[in-house]
Amino acid sequence: MKKLKFIISGGGTGGHIYPAIAIADELKLEFPDCEILFVGAKDKMEMQKVPQAGYEIKGLWISGIQRKLTFDNVLFPLKLSQSLLKSLRIVNDFKPNVVIGTGGFASGPLLKAASVLGVPTVIQEQNSYPGITNKWLSKKANRICVAYENLERFFPKDKIVLTGNPVRQDLISSEGNREEAMQYFSLNPSKKILLILGGSLGARRINQLIAKEIDAILGFGVQVFWQCGKLYFEEYKHFNEREDVTVVAFIDRMDLIYSAADFVVSRAGASSVSELCLVGKPIIFIPSPNVAEDHQTKNARAIVDKQGALLIEEKNLEMEFQKQLNSLFSDELLQKELSANCKKLAKPNATKEIVAEIKKLIT
Repeated sequence: MKKLKFIISGGGTGGHIYPAIAIADELKLEFPDCEILFVGAKDKMEMQKVPQAGYEIKGLWISGIQRKLTFDNVLFPLKLSQSLLKSLRIVNDFKPNVVIGTGGFASGPLLKAASVLGVPTVIQEQNSYPGITNKWLSKKANRICVAYENLERFFPKDKIVLTGNPVRQDLISSEGNREEAMQYFSLNPSKKILLILGGSLGARRINQLIAKEIDAILGFGVQVFWQCGKLYFEEYKHFNEREDVTVVAFIDRMDLIYSAADFVVSRAGASSVSELCLVGKPIIFIPSPNVAEDHQTKNARAIVDKQGALLIEEKNLEMEFQKQLNSLFSDELLQKELSANCKKLAKPNATKEIVAEIKKLIT
């Protein structure tokens, strides 16, 4: 049998990259001698993160359309046509058995090129409200692996498979690592930990909130582990001088920090929501209102409506944050209820199920 080959595209943010890497890792477990090539957008974080995970990546000159008139928007048609031509060459030269897209700018031209050349394609849609690119690609895709129910209004019903979002394997077995986490991050084992997550790039509004409320938070007797994002680290790193506060740009061992955390305040990107359901910690979601179709709020609502998390909209932060935090910290019954309901929504076998769907398409 000829060696199997797969091309995977996912990038722009960690929410697209890590599911793509999780699928690649699972494909390697299933087919140890297979070849995997990634395709991403030049100058985006996948160009560093994918090689760090041990995979080759090729870059396309592609970016998204901005909401306001910019020079990038003027260049978009040229970028798209060049990226389509390069994608056609990549697919034709590499000759993959299946092409998989997890979202991001490069997924569009790559999966379009694959379908033009007759190569089976799989879309992995992480959000409860799909973006324009995946809606467009879905017409020609062979499988659409989704994380939320009721997406028939966006995608062809006969192509949809409810799998959940891929999560990193180390998170599935992260329980019981608290002692190691305390040593790794130099945390105080006698105090509970509030974990603040703003996504891989950081969240300006959450950072401003935590900076303003830090005294009130510490007044609850907890310690704060605050991932502020690389864009904001210089602005907030001085908080490291405070006792019981740790500020980092990026977290390299998510399995350990999830194991250590007692409470979480987080954005509601699709990957974060899936990971947090898996680890089952009491969460307050603060969705970003600045994403397409407000999909972070929709992601969070899917958990909140099942009593699996709390939710504060950005416009209500000043009024509600301290009240919600106090409620979460002081009510042990609420903590247990949120954790249990959240865990019920987890899909730990998502990556395996996605690879099972890919296997059905191998030509």
